[in-house]
Amino acid sequence: MSYSIPTNIIPNNEEARLKKLRHYEILDTPAETAFDTIALLAAEVFDVSNAFITFVDEDRVFFKANISNLKSNEVPRKESLCSLAILENGITVFNDLHTFPEFILKPYISAKMEIRFYAGAPLKTSEGYHLGTVCVIDSIPRSTNEKQLKMLKMLSIIVMEKLESRIATRKTLRAHDDRLHMLVHDLKNPMTSILLQSELIDRTVKTEVQAALIARKIHQQSKNIVDSLDHILSDARSQHDAIKLQQRKVDLKAILEETARNFGIMLDNKNQKLHLQINEPIEIYADEEKLKDIFENLISNAMKYSEPNKEITISTKTENNKVIVSVKDQGLGLLPTDIEKLFVKFARLSSIPTGRERSNGLGLSIVKMLVDLHKGKVWAESKGKNMGSTFFVELPLKY
Repeated sequence: MSYSIPTNIIPNNEEARLKKLRHYEILDTPAETAFDTIALLAAEVFDVSNAFITFVDEDRVFFKANISNLKSNEVPRKESLCSLAILENGITVFNDLHTFPEFILKPYISAKMEIRFYAGAPLKTSEGYHLGTVCVIDSIPRSTNEKQLKMLKMLSIIVMEKLESRIATRKTLRAHDDRLHMLVHDLKNPMTSILLQSELIDRTVKTEVQAALIARKIHQQSKNIVDSLDHILSDARSQHDAIKLQQRKVDLKAILEETARNFGIMLDNKNQKLHLQINEPIEIYADEEKLKDIFENLISNAMKYSEPNKEITISTKTENNKVIVSVKDQGLGLLPTDIEKLFVKFARLSSIPTGRERSNGLGLSIVKMLVDLHKGKVWAESKGKNMGSTFFVELPLKY
């Protein structure tokens, strides 16, 4: 048996892969029971003492779950077998690394915790990026069976489910925070006006003692409210700077084109086609990353709820200083009862993904909140079951 270590351990899609990895905000986070439990299950399945959930960063491998005696939670990328495992579509297994001459002098083979056995299942995103692995190792040679490898693959799917749910929940909470801060900001303006008007009454109506007294009470209560709103906004600025809208002039056409390209692998897997019917650049003032989140969710849903060999069409039209983006699919369609609860968190709809894709019930609620932040509108139309759906996003060109 022979194995050739690749001269280049960097995947061809490395830039996009790293961007997706950072999207999940998992690097350098502390241990979590859910991930540790998955690693422990992997160790039990293979009857070994060492198991990991790893994420391959630019120049290191981070251990999100570390069931071993290793004190460090990261190793250099070039010294990790996980760096090789993410190059493969299937599970990577080395029953005895000492039978591969190329590995004998490698640091991870000759180190204190000698590695003889390794099995790692890649953590795959729906777009086909390999972020890391669920892996097990041992210091003695081991054989594996089909059931063990199947279980390892299932555990890698569970990790991705956890990642998707984790980031969706974070986005939901952030969007709620942003909306709350906008509400506070909007409340502050009329309260400030009341404060000034009460001060004016107090200064001008000197002959009416009662009116002046009322004005002072209004003034004091208004000041208390404004001070409280200022405090909330101050806290928001210090704690949530990263989640505020970063508005600037962006080209919506370019954003949609880039977002569509990210689904290339997933489209190929279902033999689906995505058509962009946008001829000219469309300049709007918006948060580029949040717009990408909006359309990633909508395109992903169109693919999930469409059968293989179907088509998805994205088009735009501008009117009344607004742009409307439509994402039209030939999928399972929506019932009237579905449309009523589309943007409600965790709502159960009548359709299920056609390719057993993941769905956490948060995507459309996130879309709604991000569109609201941009002072836009989002809605859906469908002629009924198996008649396809069209989602519309209306955004102001300027505001």
